[in-house]
Amino acid sequence: MSGEIIAIISIFLVTLILAWPLGKYISKVFRGERTLTDFMSPLERFIFRFSGINPNEPMSWKQFLKAMLTVNALWLFYAMGLLIYQDRFPLNPDGNAAQTPDLAFNTAISFLVNCNLQHYSGESGLTYFTQLFVITFLQFVSAATGIACLIGLFNGFRERTTNNLGNFWNYLVLSVTRILLPLSIVVAVILVFNGTPSSFAGKDTITTLQGDTVQVSRGPAAGMIAIKQLGTNGGGWFGVNSAHPLENPNYLTNAVETISILLIPIALIFSLGFYLQRRKLAVMIFGVMSVLFILFTAINTWYETKGNPAIDRLGIAQLQGSMEGKEVRIGAAATALWSVATTSTSNGSVNGMHDSLTPISGGVVILDMMINALYGGVGVGLLNFFIFIVIAVFLSGLMVGRTPEFMGHKVEAREVKIAALITLLSAFLIKGFTALAAYMVAHHPEIAWSVKPGAWLNNPSFHGFSEMLYEFTSSNANNGSGFEGLADNNIFWNVTTGIVLILGRYLPIIGPIAIVGLLANKKFIPESPGTLRTDSITFGVMTLAVIIIVTALSYLPALALGPLAEYFSLY
Repeated sequence: MSGEIIAIISIFLVTLILAWPLGKYISKVFRGERTLTDFMSPLERFIFRFSGINPNEPMSWKQFLKAMLTVNALWLFYAMGLLIYQDRFPLNPDGNAAQTPDLAFNTAISFLVNCNLQHYSGESGLTYFTQLFVITFLQFVSAATGIACLIGLFNGFRERTTNNLGNFWNYLVLSVTRILLPLSIVVAVILVFNGTPSSFAGKDTITTLQGDTVQVSRGPAAGMIAIKQLGTNGGGWFGVNSAHPLENPNYLTNAVETISILLIPIALIFSLGFYLQRRKLAVMIFGVMSVLFILFTAINTWYETKGNPAIDRLGIAQLQGSMEGKEVRIGAAATALWSVATTSTSNGSVNGMHDSLTPISGGVVILDMMINALYGGVGVGLLNFFIFIVIAVFLSGLMVGRTPEFMGHKVEAREVKIAALITLLSAFLIKGFTALAAYMVAHHPEIAWSVKPGAWLNNPSFHGFSEMLYEFTSSNANNGSGFEGLADNNIFWNVTTGIVLILGRYLPIIGPIAIVGLLANKKFIPESPGTLRTDSITFGVMTLAVIIIVTALSYLPALALGPLAEYFSLY
């Protein structure tokens, strides 16, 4: 077991070693400096010329958001249309059927918002055509949207006073051509050489060691799996995601995919320091995030490697830890690390079944998504963390009797109200919709939303509540993982989670961009001896306290009804 712990530490350290130079590179790309990928310039110029876009045109925060929301709306209709009629397009060797309108609605929104919540099984619910031209396409552009919006936030603080957040279209294209595409090619090549399929052939027939003949799905999976991890997308080519031996063949690919999940979110934190020349601020943010990430990883590793007490009472040895829902080739410790990595980011891919996690581990991953700012999704993680910074700045200013300031700009009532509304919105969406689902299960109403509410849950009592809580928490956090004991492919879950997906994605982007747009227009105030330093350890502790207090006050009652109640009943 000590070897597995060393492997976890090594994976995290390798991620940091790679993230630092990647953060510097990302900063150079968006500052317009020379980089190794300048050979992509002709392609970028062609895209802009073909689209009639001037990539150097300045945009105010309102114009920036208008561009982002407009193209995202276009992608939604494009994706939904292809999914509804996917059986009529080529590249469907297995003859998979089209999606129903409610499932297509949910799937299109889910991948558009970088969530990848899958109410279908990948190998049977999609064709190769839609896997490539809907799913893989959206995994690139949704991740690029998050990066572009983050660079807009950076620009708001780069100049002392400005109305220009940069050009959204330029940042969107650069995010794909200079960051996501090159890295995806590297990861895809590693996966292919380790056994991940990259073929357009249909199902293959194999004979197992027991002599059974089975049909195994395949397809051009390697490229899609690479961007699903690097873009913190998480949608699986196969139904069981990266627990599938073709998505994640061995421990090496497991390590590569784990690093891929964390790499860009952490690199973007470092890029903030390089881009704004405020490395201490970047280190403070990274430190706060990492304290909770390491704590959560330690908790999950402990509980998953100790085994299940119910099995202990049967007198069965659990030398490998709690292995229900886990892959032997990966192990309990690596699954514990992945469970925290995938929920600390908005990735949502799994290498083991989260529904089988021990109660505290399950509670930790739910809490991780409720915070939704520990590294976070590509780009949007820092946007979410910025909301906590605004609240911490406001509270710190009240404590010292000064007008709150952040990076030379006064934080006033308007900005704080926006931050507070975004924070309260998440709690309302998660708890409100979970309460609605629980009510329908408890009262068995006559209206059967394709599947009667009583049939939603494969597990009763506390764990059944956790399954519903997890689904809406994952949707709000644009995560996409789930406690898969929940029967979610029906009209109720497809529609309600679709609503949460939209609000949980765009309002937390609109809020921070609006705040930085308002702050950037204000008069710059030079630092003085009385200025609150936001790059200090003291402010880092304050921000950490805000995260803990806000999350505890908002979500502890819900967690008490689910994971905590299950823990006390089991232990």
